[in-house]
Amino acid sequence: MTNKLARRGLDLAKKGLLFQAITAIVITGLAGAAGGSHSAISAGAGTLISILPNIVFAIFAFRYAGASKNELVARSFSQGSKMKLALTIILFVIAFKGLNASPLEIFMAFVITTASHGLAMFHYGTKE
Repeated sequence: MTNKLARRGLDLAKKGLLFQAITAIVITGLAGAAGGSHSAISAGAGTLISILPNIVFAIFAFRYAGASKNELVARSFSQGSKMKLALTIILFVIAFKGLNASPLEIFMAFVITTASHGLAMFHYGTKE
């Protein structure tokens, strides 16, 4: 991957995921301190439901680069989007059925972590 534009995108994705991971640690710690281990597990599940699909999408999104591979790039983005959605659904099902976690804590942690990723993309994407 020698394309400068693809390298910039990959670096942006890494920064977003790092910011999301830091947010996840803080949210899980706060939930644990406020509500105990069950709250921490629920919040941790919500943050992982947000982070893991983003990692999968980033892998698919930056697999190919360059104008000569534009069909592969488009196909890979499409596959990554589908995998991200499917993985998000599967992880929610696992969290609710397997962990018996609190829905409110899962959703709040998911929303906050997802929003932090979006804000990081906006913040770092506007800097040059």
